Amino acid sequence: MSKIDFALWDAVGGYSNSTDSMADVYDDHIRLAQEIEAYGYHSYFVIEHQNSPIGRITAPTVFLTAVARATSKLRIGAMMWQLPFYHPIRLAQEVAMLDQLSRGRVEFGTGIGVHEHEFLRWGVDFYQRAALSGEVLDIVKMAWTQDEVTFKGKYFTFDEALPQPKPYQQPYPPIWAAVHSEAAIEFAARNNFHVAQNLDTDEVVARKFDLFRKVWKQCGHAGAMPRVFLQRQVHVAETDEKAHAEARQFLATREGGAVPVGGGRLENTRIGWGTHARGMGRDSERPSDKARGEVIGKAARNYEFNLENGLAVIGSPETVIRILTESQKRIGYDIFCTNHEIGNMPKELVRNSVRLLGQEVVPAFK
Repeated sequence: MSKIDFALWDAVGGYSNSTDSMADVYDDHIRLAQEIEAYGYHSYFVIEHQNSPIGRITAPTVFLTAVARATSKLRIGAMMWQLPFYHPIRLAQEVAMLDQLSRGRVEFGTGIGVHEHEFLRWGVDFYQRAALSGEVLDIVKMAWTQDEVTFKGKYFTFDEALPQPKPYQQPYPPIWAAVHSEAAIEFAARNNFHVAQNLDTDEVVARKFDLFRKVWKQCGHAGAMPRVFLQRQVHVAETDEKAHAEARQFLATREGGAVPVGGGRLENTRIGWGTHARGMGRDSERPSDKARGEVIGKAARNYEFNLENGLAVIGSPETVIRILTESQKRIGYDIFCTNHEIGNMPKELVRNSVRLLGQEVVPAFK
């Protein structure tokens, strides 16, 4: 059986009541990070969202610092920090400080964002996000590797900036690109970044990861090939029958989807989801994004569609081990990231699923 490192993608209280104290919610999820560290997980990830009703992680570096101080081995990161929303020197310094405080356990997940309304509400040009992110990332790497940064670009200018501290990991923490489009995949391969995916079917993910490996090899990079990360919704119970009975009522719903776009509380705001019902402005009509939107729509309506296309992994520990063994051979990932908070699934079901995966599935792939 091939080795797989396991990561947890933490939605940070999707099952929490709106009246719960945020201090209590954060403490609960710090304890969850401690629990998965004891199970031998490789890493713990959150995601940043701004202007979102579920945006409990609007400052990922702050939250991850608390996680870092409560753990000792677990690697920590955001998948992703939304680069267009950051001052690049401040981002570089904050992540470097987190790397120092965790003694070199940061995984730096980067992305450009997909929800137009988040940009509209902050006055950031949604259609410049890729170019803006590229400039931010260039400056972050300069700040991590140079004593001074002098830079004049389209979006930022610095004259002998003196960023401190440098990261604990040298030359800097692993950089991940959270990718969907082929252009983003080729960008990650050319820049020798690790690569992460979550929303496409297994068939599409396999094709995209093959493209990543092909382009990476063509570039002639030195050293080992970057790591490949796949995130899926996962629910584990003592038997297959119990796992499906528990998951079925939460998975094939709008709220149970990986990215529940449209409707909800945002629909009643003045800006709503932006200029397009799918939430990505005119990018919603790009062929690849349109196809992915159709997949997400089917997943929200059809429980079996999720299982047949690898979007969700449901079953007993034995079944989950079999599914992962088969999918790893087809797709070629080496980090499997589990999201157990499916829609409004109650906390006790989520935590039992995490426990069973940690105690019975993780050891099978060591």
